Amino acid sequence: MGTVEPQVATGQIVANAQPQEMTDGFQLVIDALKLNGLDTIYGLPGIPITDLTRRAQADGIRVLSFRHEQNAGYAASIAGFLTQKPGICLTVSAPGFLNGLNALAHATTNCFPMILISGSSEREIVDLQQGDYEEMDQLAVAKPVAKAAFRVLHAEDIGVGLARAIRAAVSGRPGGVYLDLPAKLFAQSIDSSLGKRSLIKVVDPAPKQIPAPEAVKRALDLLRSAKKPLIVLGKGAAYAQVDSQIKDLIERTGIPYLPMSMAKGLLPDTHELCASAARSFVLPGADVVMLIGARLNWLLSHGKGKTWGGKGHKDWGGQKFIQIDISPQEADSNVRIDAPLVGDIGSCVSALLQGISSGWAKPPAEWLNAIQEKKTTNVAKMGETLAKNPSPMNFHSALNVVRDIVKANPDAMFVNEGANALDFARSIVDMYKPRKRIDVGTWGIMGVGMGYCVAAAVVTKQQVIAIEGDSAFGFSGMEVETLCRYNLPVCIVIMNNNGVYKGTDVDPNGRDPAPTVFVKGARYDKLMEAFGGVGVNATTPAELRKAMEDAIRSKKPTLINAVIDETAGTESGRITSLNPTAGKKK
Repeated sequence: MGTVEPQVATGQIVANAQPQEMTDGFQLVIDALKLNGLDTIYGLPGIPITDLTRRAQADGIRVLSFRHEQNAGYAASIAGFLTQKPGICLTVSAPGFLNGLNALAHATTNCFPMILISGSSEREIVDLQQGDYEEMDQLAVAKPVAKAAFRVLHAEDIGVGLARAIRAAVSGRPGGVYLDLPAKLFAQSIDSSLGKRSLIKVVDPAPKQIPAPEAVKRALDLLRSAKKPLIVLGKGAAYAQVDSQIKDLIERTGIPYLPMSMAKGLLPDTHELCASAARSFVLPGADVVMLIGARLNWLLSHGKGKTWGGKGHKDWGGQKFIQIDISPQEADSNVRIDAPLVGDIGSCVSALLQGISSGWAKPPAEWLNAIQEKKTTNVAKMGETLAKNPSPMNFHSALNVVRDIVKANPDAMFVNEGANALDFARSIVDMYKPRKRIDVGTWGIMGVGMGYCVAAAVVTKQQVIAIEGDSAFGFSGMEVETLCRYNLPVCIVIMNNNGVYKGTDVDPNGRDPAPTVFVKGARYDKLMEAFGGVGVNATTPAELRKAMEDAIRSKKPTLINAVIDETAGTESGRITSLNPTAGKKK
């Protein structure tokens, strides 16, 4: 509505003059979010953003309120991964902001688009360090762990601030962005028409980046020369949502592929070219490796060392690498990249497909047969292990049930965290569709579970199955109340072996429980029951199977306390070598 100027006559305002229609900072934040299709907020209300949550909900934005900001942040981060739009986390100032900061760093490290929006103290008091309520220079604190950080001081700049945050979060290599909104901003009033004109609908926030033709040719020439080629799919390949093109590339070239954990399901894990069951054979054996949305970080042993056939941990194995990545500086981060292919994954894969002729030669039969032989041997060994039925259950017998349940429900979202619970599930539970497995990611972080569950259920509207170590669950366990409050279809299975890694450590002084040991025989299922959800205590595979099937049938929030042998588990899981004290024997 436009401004109506008052009529003035002999010093008096004419009686029929109409006031300006005004808006405020609260409404402009809401309008800017809605204008850009951001319709969900994960957060926790409090000073100074309580009314923002109320008004956003009243205006049609879904506001999911958590019990801890860190879990809201993890929810926002994985929502960004699943939707390719920045997930929005909203927190209060200082302590609440700091709680959300872990998730912001997690999003940046994992290349998930996310915006952490936090209320903050007044600038003039913070800058003079006069001791305001929850005083902190939040922008300065956020910058080192964010892809970008912005502060808005005037209502007229809210549209610009959010637009910049959106573009920074999703363009190029996605990441976490911080947006600082001081308390005074929300109450600022401006003319409605001016406010509406100040908002920005972001156009093409993540523009395609087309690879150079010579880079495509270089990659194809190297791939064509390979005798033992391998494709490694990272979570960036899953994020790109170009599933059919990646499938075409693999099947037309006939090159075996190895999916990283969150890329599982881009092609079914049961696909004939999937080399997961021969991982320790194909990595050192390959001569040319194409990385699609995967980084040669610790998860791939930095591209060197014994994993890749090197003699020592710094030795290169002799492979030649093709790396598809949107960031040119990722190349050569650990070893030489012989054919960097810089651009968005969709454009790069499409360019490769255009360069592959119908006469493309499949890899030598000797390589393919060797992989198949190794897979057959390893699958048979795993089958023998899974067929056992020890009492009490161990990770294998429990996860054999989960494996069957996921196979019967391929559309379900699969959340996974822990040490052994993560490692065993990754190798035992097959995935059949893209972006169905979400886990700890690049940092190997604990605590993502319940936040991920909320976002996965809200974004996909599908059943969620969460496999949690008892230690990992403890970081976010109070969010079962959130699951019950919103009545989300989440089935949590806690692998309860009484402790971190296992429940057998003792205090040599006989004074306290060992640092790695929890309350023996804990009943996590009772926690879910306390908030109106379904709790089940399962001590056998049959009880676990029934409880999971019932949960999926009812779609009620369910927590299954799966009691497993407290001696089951390995110190630090599969990364024992990273724990400097792990070699010390008691």
